[in-house]
Amino acid sequence: MTDTSQAADQAKIHEGKEADHHPYFRPRDAATLILVDRSGAIPKVLVGKRHDKVVFMPGKFVFPGGRVDKDDYRVPCAAPITPELEANLAKGSPKTPASRAKSLAIAAIREACEETGLCLGRKAEGKTEDKVAKLEGAWKPFADAGLLPDPSSLFLIARAITPPGRVKRFDTRFFTADASAIAHRVEGVIHADAELVELVWVELGSKPLADLHPMTRNVLNELDARLATGPLRHDAPVPFFHFYGGKMQKDILS
Repeated sequence: MTDTSQAADQAKIHEGKEADHHPYFRPRDAATLILVDRSGAIPKVLVGKRHDKVVFMPGKFVFPGGRVDKDDYRVPCAAPITPELEANLAKGSPKTPASRAKSLAIAAIREACEETGLCLGRKAEGKTEDKVAKLEGAWKPFADAGLLPDPSSLFLIARAITPPGRVKRFDTRFFTADASAIAHRVEGVIHADAELVELVWVELGSKPLADLHPMTRNVLNELDARLATGPLRHDAPVPFFHFYGGKMQKDILS
C-alpha cells in the first residue's frame, strides 16, 4: 500500500525536511479519496489510524490512497467519470489524456476499498453482469457484491507533487465523494493487526485532523472552504501544490 493520504510527501525520508542527495525521479501517478459525511451540522471525513508498529507514520490518522496500477486503466465501470471531472483532471501541462484521467479516479476507489473495506460502486444489471464476473484481484470484493466501480460521484479537490530529491515521488490527485456513494462494506479489513487498525468519522477541525501531514492539511482546508459554500461543484478552482526553488508553491490548475 502506498500512503498517498500523505499526498506529495508519501515517500519523505524525514518529515518536514527536503532531501537533496538523491537523483531526479519522475513522479508516479497516485490518488487519494476523502469520504465526506454531510448528514450533520458539521461535515465529517473518514480517517484511518495506522498501526503503531508500521515504519511510516505509526499511529497517525490518514486518508486511503495509493499509486495507480495498470489494471486501473482496464477495469470496467458502472459509469464513466463525468465530463467535468475529466476536464479538471486534464488541466495542467502536459494535458492528462482521458484514459489516464479515468485511471486516477479508479485508483482512488480501489485504494479506498483495499484499505477501508468501503466500496464505491453500483449494482450490475443486464449486460454489465458479465463484466462483474471478470473482476479479480483487488477488485474481487466488488465482484462478490455484484458491483462495478462507479467514479461518477467523485470531485477533484487538489493535486500535489512530492518535492524533488526524494527516493520516491508521487503526482497525487485528491478526490472527494459523499458517504452516500458507499455501496458495500467488506468486513474484516480493519483489525488490530492490519495496517489501519481503526476507522473514524471526524468533524472537520477536530483534534485527529490537527496531526495530519502539512500537505494533507492544506488539501483538507481546501475541501473545508468548498464545503462551506454549499454542495460541491466541478467548476471550483483546483489548487496545484508543487515545489520550485526549494519552496512550496500553490497554483490554480488551468
